[in-house]
Amino acid sequence: MTRKQLHAAINWIIKGTIAAFLLFTLYREVVGREDAAALWMAWKQQLHRGQWQWLFGVLLLLPANWSLESQKWRYLLRPFWRVPFVQAFRAVMIGVSVSLITPNRVGEYAGRVLAVPARHNYHAVLAMLAGSYAQLLAILSIGIIGASYFMDTLLDGYQLMNLKGWWLAYPAVGMLFIGFFNMSRLTEVFRKLPLPRSILRVVLMLRQYNRWQLAVALGLALARYAVYSLQYYGLILFFGIEAPPTAAFAGIATIFLIQTSVPLPPALALLVRGEAALLVWEPYSSNSWGILAATFGLFIINLCLPALLGVVFFVKTNVLKSLGYEKNIVQDEPLQRLADLSHGFRATRKKGPTHGGSRRPRGSGESLFDRQ
Repeated sequence: MTRKQLHAAINWIIKGTIAAFLLFTLYREVVGREDAAALWMAWKQQLHRGQWQWLFGVLLLLPANWSLESQKWRYLLRPFWRVPFVQAFRAVMIGVSVSLITPNRVGEYAGRVLAVPARHNYHAVLAMLAGSYAQLLAILSIGIIGASYFMDTLLDGYQLMNLKGWWLAYPAVGMLFIGFFNMSRLTEVFRKLPLPRSILRVVLMLRQYNRWQLAVALGLALARYAVYSLQYYGLILFFGIEAPPTAAFAGIATIFLIQTSVPLPPALALLVRGEAALLVWEPYSSNSWGILAATFGLFIINLCLPALLGVVFFVKTNVLKSLGYEKNIVQDEPLQRLADLSHGFRATRKKGPTHGGSRRPRGSGESLFDRQ
């Protein structure tokens, strides 16, 4: 067997194993659940009652949701590599697929790395870290405000002030905002720590982001938050949960906040969101199966459908090449200047003549990572 044939065989073994596991996970969570029959019955009953316009609206917002996420990641990747939108969208879909089997969607990082050239793997991870930070700020800031309104106004006999330390959440989120908009300054702090150079090199890449770029990323994160909040609102209207708009969006923010606080795979986080949904929506509806079906439906529409598309993209991906285990990985890639990995690690050049009596041209400093 030639090396090329061996690589092809390994590729298909890896892709086949992961794809089969992902499809099994999707089947187990959509069809194999213990309460799947009751949830699907709730859907069938509601479909017979009409209100199709709300469901169509939710489906129409699906492309907007993931297009905003793709654009956010693509925008944050731009200082290192100008990736086409189609390729960014493909990477995001693969990430959605892999994230279904990992806690707190950690697998989304690995999924996106597989969809970019090997030399940009670090850049892909860094852009997603910054984008996830922005999305977390959107969820926490709006979630805390929504939870404060919901718990203090809508829950009878429950005073938010009785929760010890709740108000510390506001300055804590404020500190997170300060850290987000001062990423470049944080690199100087990390540079003084005894970190391995491989990690420090990635951290120093944060200097590529200025406050305007981070503000745009945060704006995209807020826009995406608004989209999937509207999707959830459309589903509760579809299932006849008649909550006033203010109370509804406060409840939605509370549910997203609770789910984000629990580091579980999306499939298990659905259980947490279901319990939170019962707490939030039961004052407005006695149809507990309809409440759970709305939460289940959002999971199917926003994660399972994109995950199926992601599996298709994943099967078409050369995994070994994406991870840098095949030769000629730089073919058809951007110029070297757009993928510089030194980021400040330049050897200081001593003054005076070099061997042979000539000076090295300015700007040709050797990267410390190029030395043996």
